[in-house]
Amino acid sequence: MIRITCINKDNGNHENPHLAITYLGWIEDGTNAVGKWARLQLYRWIKEQGGIAYVMDAIKNRVYVKPAVSVMGNPYVRTESDGKVTNNLLSLIECK
Repeated sequence: MIRITCINKDNGNHENPHLAITYLGWIEDGTNAVGKWARLQLYRWIKEQGGIAYVMDAIKNRVYVKPAVSVMGNPYVRTESDGKVTNNLLSLIECK
């Protein structure tokens, strides 16, 4: 299980809600191993390999990352909390 800790968007434009996340930084529970994966790599790890990823929300609850496909057919990841789509990933800091 990994916790997503940061994100990158194209051209470093972190605040632009219309740009897709390109990379996601993570830390593995238990081992504290760290890494950074492309969006499609994380999508496939969750969808095809049964990987589990989450972010911590503002009150320190785990919010799980789910694979999704846009109306244009592009795979991406998003978080859901209580059945409502939230932007917990977009509120993360920029990866270094």
